[in-house]
Amino acid sequence: MPAPPQTPTTFLGILEQIWWRLDVALDLEMIRWSARLGALEALESGCTAIIDHHESPNAIEGSLDAIADACADVGVRVVCAYGVTDRHGSDGARRGLAENERFLRTGRRGLVGIHAAFTCSDETLDACAGLAVDLGVGTHVHVAEGIDDIDAPQRLADLSRDDWLLVHGVHLPDHSDLPGTIVHNPRSNMNNAVGYAAPARFANPVALGSDGIGSAMLDEFEVAYARAREHDITASPSVVWSWVEQGWSLVPEALSDRVTWSYDGVDDPWRLAFTPGVRAIDVEIDGVETLRGGVATRIDADEIRAKAAEQATRLFAKL
Repeated sequence: MPAPPQTPTTFLGILEQIWWRLDVALDLEMIRWSARLGALEALESGCTAIIDHHESPNAIEGSLDAIADACADVGVRVVCAYGVTDRHGSDGARRGLAENERFLRTGRRGLVGIHAAFTCSDETLDACAGLAVDLGVGTHVHVAEGIDDIDAPQRLADLSRDDWLLVHGVHLPDHSDLPGTIVHNPRSNMNNAVGYAAPARFANPVALGSDGIGSAMLDEFEVAYARAREHDITASPSVVWSWVEQGWSLVPEALSDRVTWSYDGVDDPWRLAFTPGVRAIDVEIDGVETLRGGVATRIDADEIRAKAAEQATRLFAKL
């Protein structure tokens, strides 16, 4: 990936100089192969369900189908959402909202996505929350990830519900009144230097996520434990493992999936926290074998990696 025009030194700078530039360069073909690669890497790491939050301002219509179809090809479960934002004007927000509605009305699994309160008008936030209620689904939103979104609790106070995913929550107050599940993303937060969310302080349910860094959730668990321990010497791997388990309440069907691991101590958080390199050997999703001996059974992994590399070259050229 080419270097940004200038080196960002703040979280907002990282968004403006890297991620938001990348978003606007995406097209549907890039999205399809990126999603296939992401789903393949999830499967290979023993992760059978992905909750995705997507934005592609110049390729909105059909983007959620591209992601859902790609995950279905690999055999991994996915819960899709398009991140609505006013960054590209009211028409961009309208089209993002419409993509959520179109996708959800087809009966496919998803949530209504919001990028973050600080990039949305109050009218857009109201429209997203209202659509979620109308369709009987939750909302997936980045909340107080950086200080630029510090007023998110006040702006979302009358909108959020128990079925919302409040992702990051780094700068939420200790006793936040926002209902919903806090999704803690330790590697992403550390990479963007936004601070430590200290999720043990919340009364809300807490789940563990990755914010797109990858789907190797055992790796995420180990980093989450190390970060929690740095913050509080009494922190236990068992508490951090409960955040992994909370993910099953978000996609309960995944409880029926079966993974054979390379390490027989995978059920013990204390052993797992200090055992790197644990990998999936066999994976069965909804009764279908999707990984055998570490090799995907439904798709050609080499083709996916080659095609994704081609699309990455196209993307980087546009940047």
